[in-house]
This record gives sequence, C-alpha cells and structure tokens, in this order.
Amino acid sequence: MKTKKRMIAIIAILLMIVLSIGIVTAVISYRTSLIPSLSFEDMLAFTTKDNEQAVITVGIFKDGQGKYTVYGENATILPSLEHTYEIGSISKTFTAALLGKALYEGTVALSDTIDQYLELPGKNKYPDLHQLVTHTSGYKNYYFEPQMIANRLRGEKNDYYGISVAALDKKLTNIRLKDFDYAFLYSNFGYSVLGRILSKVQEQEFPALMQSFIEQDLKLENTHIPLQANNLPRSWNWAKDDAYIPAGALVSTIGDMLQYVQIHLDGNIPYLDVASQPTKDIQETTKNYEKMGIRIDSITMGWMIDEKNNFYWHNGATSNYNSYIAFDMDTQVGVVILSNLAADYRIPATLIGARLITSLQD
Repeated sequence: MKTKKRMIAIIAILLMIVLSIGIVTAVISYRTSLIPSLSFEDMLAFTTKDNEQAVITVGIFKDGQGKYTVYGENATILPSLEHTYEIGSISKTFTAALLGKALYEGTVALSDTIDQYLELPGKNKYPDLHQLVTHTSGYKNYYFEPQMIANRLRGEKNDYYGISVAALDKKLTNIRLKDFDYAFLYSNFGYSVLGRILSKVQEQEFPALMQSFIEQDLKLENTHIPLQANNLPRSWNWAKDDAYIPAGALVSTIGDMLQYVQIHLDGNIPYLDVASQPTKDIQETTKNYEKMGIRIDSITMGWMIDEKNNFYWHNGATSNYNSYIAFDMDTQVGVVILSNLAADYRIPATLIGARLITSLQD
C-alpha cells in the first residue's frame, strides 16, 4: 500500500513538471499579443504592479560607464543598493569563457571530442567541444535522475541538486548519439559535460576552478557559486560535487555584471573577444519570439546572437529569479536586468532587457 502511494506521488510530481511547462507556454502565448505595444517602462510597471516583494535592478552601460537603478513595487525607485541575485544560465557564458581561456592556452581544441578527456566506451559517437558550447551536441536539456524525484519529495527547489559528477559520468556511458550533425537544442546537460572536461583538464574541482577564474582573471568580487550556507532568500541549494553547477549556479550583483559587460566591450582579454570567435548559424527565431522582440539567429561561445539588431545576449532563470544580459560591440552599449521574480511571473527580464537595449541603439 505504501509502495502504491509512493508511486502515485511520484507520477503526480512528474505530471506537475509537465503541466507547469504547458501552463507557462500558454501564459506566454497570451501575453504575446500585448507585448509589442509596451515600452520598457510599461513592461517594468506591469511586472512590479502591486508586488511589494519585487526588486528589479536595471543596469545600462553607455558612453564608457555603467549606471543602474533599483525598482520596487509599482516601479518605485529604491535606494541604490547592490542586491545579490541568482543569474541562472548566464553562468553558461562564464563556463564558455573558461573554455575560451583553455583554447587560448592551447590545452584543448574545439574539434576535440569528449572521449579524449573522459573514460567512455569506444564504440559510441561523442560530440566535440564546439558542439557542446553551441548546444548542437545532440544531448537533451537534461536526463532524468532518481535524485530529481527525491528533491521534489523533500521540497528542494533545485531539481539538479545532488546529481553528482559520478552520476554524470555514468549517464554519459549510456547515451547513444547518432553519427550526424545535430540541430540546436538548448542543453544544461551539455554545459555540465563541458564543465566536467574543463575540470579534468585543469585537474581541479569545477567550483574552485570557476571561482579562481572569476577572481583572478575577471576581477569580479561579488560573483560566486553559493555552496554550503546560502543566505540568499528563496534560492537554490548547490553541493560542491553537483554536476550541473557549470550550467547555472552563479549568483552576482549589478556592479559585477556591468563590469562583465564592460570586459566584453573593451576586448582587452583575447579569449573573450566574441567578434573573433567561431559562430554557428542556428535560426531559432520563431514567430512568437520575433513578435516579442527576441531573436536567436546564430550562436557563438556561450552567447546567442541577434543578427538583425546586432547584439549578443543570454538570459537566466531559477525558481525565483530571472535575468538578462546583452551588449552591442559596435555602439558599445549594454544592458543587465536582474530580477527576484520568477521568469513566468508577468513579463520576464529577457523581454524587458531586449526592449531596453534596442531602444538604446536608436
């Protein structure tokens, strides 16, 4: 009887995950007709309307300097404090930057396949590093692990919590890819594999490797992987051995993120020069995306490219935070949106940020 009840609970959880995806899609579809007519200010006002918990920080880099404004309920301007936010998948741009450094130092090559670094069955087909970093590896967004059910049952917000590097290695041995070029498919798993390889090459656990890179190479003081005691409200937990850390574990502040924009615009770090990096044409701009001002025309190492509007961008989302970063190399402008609201709450940072950067380019 207990076993039957447990199975019902597990099925209910899986259905909840599937249904939540459907609901979010429906809500986004409904909003699509409204968004084209809204300005940046309209979007911000609507998203924060009557929500006393809202704290959205908007950063603009223009004319060689970064400035930011913190907005609260009803788009009221709050004191200029640097709040900490989860930045979700923007973390992938940092992992891609680590790959760029390894390429620059000659320790890896984009054409290297992952079995050159990991002990994997010789009969299988494996993606190369370029396919991993451009989401064209053939790997799914994620692969189910029993730990995900355990996380849900105990109320853990981060589905990826507790999925170890050993579990990732084991999963890799069981995945069968076909021998052809795969189309773009956004993959948290693929970036986790990329982080695993960089960790192996540098002979260092990924959290320590990333933290050293952030502090010593990027000179960012308030960006880190929140391990152990995490005081950020409503945030995800991470353990040091979690395999999915490279895909989305970082937290940061507006000061650091504006500095990160400036680093890319300045181009003083050779391996972060996005203009010189190989790109891959993916043409993932759907009609709905285009209607909302979102374009994914091509991709480089860690960055989506809006070719029509000429800027690089990425976004991020966790259970209770969402974010957006974009920059235009030609006009030397950039924007950062950091929000303590979920991505499916009213208008996400991605749409607000895309509207803002295109208005700054005019």
